[in-house]
Amino acid sequence: MTAPGENLRINSERLWDALMEMAKIGPGIAGGNNRQTLTDADGEGRALFRRWCEAAGLTVGVDQMGSIFARREGTEPGLDPVYMGSHLDTQPTGGKFDGVLGVLGGLEVIRTLDDLGIRTRRPIVLVSWSNEEGTRFVPAMLASGVFAGLHPLDWAYDRTDRDGKRYGDELERIGWKGEEPVGNRPIHAMFELHIEQGPILEDEGIDIGVVTHGQGLKWLEVTLVGREAHTGSTPMYKRRNAGLGLARVTELVHEVAMDYQPYAVGAIGHMDLYPNSRNIIPGRATATIDIRSPDKGVLDEMDDRIRAGILTIAEALDITATVEQVGHFDPVAFDPGCVATVRAAAERLGYSHRDIVSGAGHDACWINRVAPTAMIMCPCVDGLSHNEAEEIYPDWAAAGTDVLFHAVVETAEIVE
Repeated sequence: MTAPGENLRINSERLWDALMEMAKIGPGIAGGNNRQTLTDADGEGRALFRRWCEAAGLTVGVDQMGSIFARREGTEPGLDPVYMGSHLDTQPTGGKFDGVLGVLGGLEVIRTLDDLGIRTRRPIVLVSWSNEEGTRFVPAMLASGVFAGLHPLDWAYDRTDRDGKRYGDELERIGWKGEEPVGNRPIHAMFELHIEQGPILEDEGIDIGVVTHGQGLKWLEVTLVGREAHTGSTPMYKRRNAGLGLARVTELVHEVAMDYQPYAVGAIGHMDLYPNSRNIIPGRATATIDIRSPDKGVLDEMDDRIRAGILTIAEALDITATVEQVGHFDPVAFDPGCVATVRAAAERLGYSHRDIVSGAGHDACWINRVAPTAMIMCPCVDGLSHNEAEEIYPDWAAAGTDVLFHAVVETAEIVE
């Protein structure tokens, strides 16, 4: 394969303008974005993306999960395409770059190819996957999971939000339920550009993270049931306090994660107390435990220890406990060939780089099961993400997209 010349770079100003234009859709309340899956704002963002793709001469298709595929034809259309992309949906208090950089960086790759008149043997497909965040509809990476054969389509359609609205119904409501069967598209290789969502690259002054692995994840939903009682008149020794149990579970998760440093992590990110009244001892508490590790054995060990610890806590407080796994994926090792292509692109362009493990789940983690896949990361300020204060600099966005351009174009093979 012929690598692009080191002087070939994307148009960084045009990329930044596109990022800022998309950020106007679904604005948050503190400078970020609230463009949750299958909301009206999500539909508006999808429409803008489609217009940009069509203006670039791409052929746009939509599958039955609502994922958008924009194809730039190769000189040999029968060859399997090279894919790039990420997602446009955000957290309720999300930033302007999580996922979006990978989609609009891919669009900039297409625009730069057109500017330079470069043709490739293989087609190139830019994809925006639906419901990567999993905030409104659990689980995360839902559409890419259906694409990769992990979830049945009907099961995905039946996922509901907190108001009981179904994924399938909401997808149809906003007008983005395509007719294309999910998973029927061949993929030669896929590259996903993303912000790091952690502090390592910025702390070390590194331009590019070459993602070799993705952490495995388990979400455990714990329910503790005690007895509601008056906070003022119930003696301490008579209490069956589900809230106290949840506090101890929170501490347990932290302690277990600390025992597997430096790579394991764990926390409770969502919790509810019932009846949630200031003068009633909680009779029920629910929470979701999030544990992650790049080592499957460690992840399973953490799971076992947490479950055992929860039962011990429940017994000591005379409450009951149930634990249900509501989300899971095993650690991911990305394709060595694709990883090497990313590393070589960073070196060719003169960007500092280091191997890195992704601490978050991404669509690439599922697509890696059906096609060779790799990820590229750029720094984000203070490692902050899933927060409206999420920020990157234009130079960081440009460097990541330059590497994406070189990796994709080399894999798609330039026609001399």
